[in-house]
Amino acid sequence: MKAHLSYWAYYLHRVSGLLLACFLPLHFFLLSRSLQGEAELDRYLKLTDFPIFKWGEWALVTLLALHLIGGVRLLLIEFGTWQGLRKSWIQISLIGSLLCGALFIALSH
Repeated sequence: MKAHLSYWAYYLHRVSGLLLACFLPLHFFLLSRSLQGEAELDRYLKLTDFPIFKWGEWALVTLLALHLIGGVRLLLIEFGTWQGLRKSWIQISLIGSLLCGALFIALSH
């Protein structure tokens, strides 16, 4: 089993990207309902009042932050003058994404 920290950073970046890609069709479907009229869109938006959707919003924001910060980390490694893994950058990616999720929760209430 691969236990290297950079492997887990790679894995989290890929999984977050795949989960975000799975979210997009659902998001576009919901947006397409607005073309059918306000009542049709409201019918679907009422589903977002369930707690599972509130958790999903937090997960979406956290995944977006994780993917963004992890992607910036990869760009800095690829195109920067630094060498090596930069384990602290992996930690910053994880902590930064959790802070973004916590900030989202704090501001959404």
